[in-house]
Amino acid sequence: MRRRTTPFIEPFPRFDAVSDDSDHFYRNPRQTIPASTQKNIMHEWKLLEQHLPESITVRAYEKRIDLLRAAIVGAATTPYHDGLYFFDISFPPNYPAQPPQVHYRSFGYRINPNIYASGAVCLSLLNTWGMRKSERWNPKESTILQLLLSIQALVLNEKPYYNEPGSGIFKILGPYGEKSSFAYNEATFVLSCKSMLRLLSRPPRGFEVLVVGHFRDRARTILQACKAYADGRVWVGYFLEGNPPQQGPSSRVAVSQKFKGSMRSLYPQLFEAFSKEGASLA
Repeated sequence: MRRRTTPFIEPFPRFDAVSDDSDHFYRNPRQTIPASTQKNIMHEWKLLEQHLPESITVRAYEKRIDLLRAAIVGAATTPYHDGLYFFDISFPPNYPAQPPQVHYRSFGYRINPNIYASGAVCLSLLNTWGMRKSERWNPKESTILQLLLSIQALVLNEKPYYNEPGSGIFKILGPYGEKSSFAYNEATFVLSCKSMLRLLSRPPRGFEVLVVGHFRDRARTILQACKAYADGRVWVGYFLEGNPPQQGPSSRVAVSQKFKGSMRSLYPQLFEAFSKEGASLA
């Protein structure tokens, strides 16, 4: 099998404007955005341009000021590590009096209790979950930057199982809750790997270079993690490249046969997909 030759990839700007909005979830219907709202949106652009962390990338649209698209890199020590997660955002005409709409590019996978297979995102800051006023959208203080950081830290977190309504009680119950949480992390990592394959085969427009460069750079770590998790050498989500877990009976982790089977199936698919994009895996 011949690998695709991938050219040197220039640094991908954290914030920029692009012209092609044809695959944006909120592209239709077109909204009329008042001048005052446009001014508020431009302020959001400025905040994003100045303060985005390296793990979040955003694209605005030259002809649709009411739309944004964000890519969030899954954080280390979570089952989302090294993955890319895309969110389409739409500003309402009266923004910021109302919060934005947010849709996750799910490929039909439900990767988190707060993110549905349909792409719906359930979050207090969007006024779609929770009743405490302090957690809800505040027109005077809330921003898109705050929203993206909340998704990264509070939704795509270390133990997403406990995001499920009512599951918090299992934290009190100890071992049962932890067992359920670990099983959820196994399933989440499997879906994250499947999402990687879908992203590589059909990257969101405006992010093609980012998707290729990201997975070309992270390929080795992702594949090493797949093997370490399937072998039970480290808890799912906790593989760190350059810091292999110590061997020995005391370090073994009980891994389900279903998860092992999923890793056996996904590993060669990921290897082939990463190799096609020029990842060095020899």
